[in-house]
Amino acid sequence: MAAIDFSAEIPHLRSTLSSIEQVTDVSALEARIAELEKEASDQNLWDDVDNAQRVTSALSHAQAELRRVTELGQRIDDLEIMVELSAEENDAEALAEAEAEFAAIRKSLDELEVRTLLSGEYDERSAVITIRAGAGGVDAADFAEMLLRMYLRWAERHGYPTKVMDTSYAEEAGLKSVTFEVSAPFAYGTLSVEGGTHRLVRISPFDNQGRRQTSFAAVEVIPLIESTDSIEIPENELKIDVFRSSGPGGQSVNTTDSAVRMTHIPTGIVVSMQDEKSQIQNRAAALRVMQSRLLLLKKQQEAAERKELAGDVKASWGDQMRSYVLNPYQMVKDLRTEYQEGNPSSVFDGEIDEFIDAGIRWRAEQGKESDA
Repeated sequence: MAAIDFSAEIPHLRSTLSSIEQVTDVSALEARIAELEKEASDQNLWDDVDNAQRVTSALSHAQAELRRVTELGQRIDDLEIMVELSAEENDAEALAEAEAEFAAIRKSLDELEVRTLLSGEYDERSAVITIRAGAGGVDAADFAEMLLRMYLRWAERHGYPTKVMDTSYAEEAGLKSVTFEVSAPFAYGTLSVEGGTHRLVRISPFDNQGRRQTSFAAVEVIPLIESTDSIEIPENELKIDVFRSSGPGGQSVNTTDSAVRMTHIPTGIVVSMQDEKSQIQNRAAALRVMQSRLLLLKKQQEAAERKELAGDVKASWGDQMRSYVLNPYQMVKDLRTEYQEGNPSSVFDGEIDEFIDAGIRWRAEQGKESDA
């Protein structure tokens, strides 16, 4: 392994951090923190619980963002001192520590660089993800459940709270569909690149002849609606049905009609919720997700209209965006970015950050090309 040229690499780290600070706009971030701290100190803040939670969450996020940037600057300074001392004392162990810290700093800078690419209107929002089994029968239903675990493990690794909002179990195994929320700043911007069709190739555990099976699952990612968003849905546009919540195999888990199925009549969009304890809670959750989907649909229609006016009607995302191959070889490959991993087990265990980062960078490049 080649020795690191710290005399060249440390200035490069500083230059990268400076670029990130400019995009992040540290001064504006500090001003935002001061404003939020003033709101948070209001003795009447908790009279409005929803607003109080919004303020405290925004403050915590802004402080964390500022801390990440400022701490990296201090770590680069400390690294420079570590390198100087190890050279003066000819200390191989200290030099190895400096090399490890250099790698860690560079990784953190890469992560921050990716974050600066999340500048969409709703990128800062929490995310609502729906996974639906596609073609492939019971294997597709099992694949949908594997994807659910993958995303929940990813969120767990990052300390992001999750909440399963609706689950529709398949008859034999797996899931017909599942909807869950990831509550974290920039969850939508980060996970939106996961939207699309995922394909699994493996020897089917459900085929007694041990044949290879290809199955598909669709992943939809939408931003979570907030009370400040102006999406009003007239009551006469909604059809609401209530039914009894059920678990795997159709076993009843609730003796009352607490589950809610909400249909938006003009668009045909359907949202089901059954994981809350009461019909009122499920109805409120369904309405928020319905509003989120209609908000995203509105933005997509506006974007499509702009593309049509510009003479560009090509789709930016293909139907199939990632393949998980377990047989005859082991490989997970993103078909848009060409990024691939040879350990599907780790991917299904939630180690998908490299796929997500590559997707965000790819999307940013596609945006530049379309603007050119």
